Amino acid sequence: MSVVMADIESAVERGDAAVESLIAATEFPKVEGRSVTFLFHGPADEVTLHHWIHGLPGSLPFRRVGRSSTWVLQIDLPRGSRMEYKLGIERRGRGRLVRDPLNQHLARDPFGANSVVYGEGYAPPDWSVEDPEARAGTLETRHVDSKAFGEWREIQIYRPARFRESRRYPLLVVHDGFDYLQFANLQFVLDNLIHRLEIPPLIAVLTQSPDRMNEYAADPRHGDFIVTDLVPAMEELLPLVREPSARAIMGASFGAVASLATAWQHPGFFGKLLLQSGSFVFTEIGEHDRGPVFDPVVAFVNRFRKQPGRPADQVFMSCGVYESLIYYNRSLLPLLGETGMNVRFREANDGHNWENWRDRLREGLSFLFPGPLWMVYE
Repeated sequence: MSVVMADIESAVERGDAAVESLIAATEFPKVEGRSVTFLFHGPADEVTLHHWIHGLPGSLPFRRVGRSSTWVLQIDLPRGSRMEYKLGIERRGRGRLVRDPLNQHLARDPFGANSVVYGEGYAPPDWSVEDPEARAGTLETRHVDSKAFGEWREIQIYRPARFRESRRYPLLVVHDGFDYLQFANLQFVLDNLIHRLEIPPLIAVLTQSPDRMNEYAADPRHGDFIVTDLVPAMEELLPLVREPSARAIMGASFGAVASLATAWQHPGFFGKLLLQSGSFVFTEIGEHDRGPVFDPVVAFVNRFRKQPGRPADQVFMSCGVYESLIYYNRSLLPLLGETGMNVRFREANDGHNWENWRDRLREGLSFLFPGPLWMVYE
């Protein structure tokens, strides 16, 4: 029995006041090496842990300690892991999913927020939070006329600190860019990496599709929007380096599919790709089991695997080992290398979520845009 489990058992024997004292003095979930102990104290008929780690049962039951109102669960969590979760509380025939009331750590996404536990050896990177010493870039909201979709599209433009019209800047196009700002701290990341000279000053154009599950699924209109509408408009507006080697396109999940598909449909336009947890589902034989929304994705990836060409010169890929997509990303890796592209791939003990994608940005961006070692003069 672990130390914390012995403490919980002892506290339960002494009553609710002792349990509450233990909770006040102990950070839960309690991490002891690879062992993580979750605790829930309150009225319930059943308590379960709901997580998004592929390969484990999606619902793990807590154990009631004796006949008390204290429930515990221990799991094994490898070093360096992040795990997002919620608690399922069953009471008088009604169930609800809640954030862990004893856990102060939260991870936000477009659907709300989850509790998150940090395995031993993991800490949120300091370059992903606001640094008062790093000068902030600016964000501007504009609209672009999309002939491909027959409408105006809202975008945001990130200009680096010390921006000058007399300079020329690399371009980073970001799928789901508004979400990257909100849930992956993209502006802080760019500000900090530029301040630390880990990447050069660059301009980022952030897009957000109103119909991403269809447009990002290798819809050729989307590639046309990026290449024939968006980038030319930005080159007229902004002082950009007009060479493929200075252009990168990135995205996560379906956004990674959109990035690869755009580069594949318009080879040689983007020199660099940053693909995070790509939904690169394919089939060897038979049908896939991902539902009809994946049909065009599978069709695209199957075509790509047969004729990959050379969509770009450099590719950074990342994926969480706790994702169901890890198999597809690993499988695509040797094919990308065979095209002659310079490919780097990183795995992390994490799932399909925005903080996983945030945590890989430093390596990905500095690989694609290695920073200068120069003195910055005012």
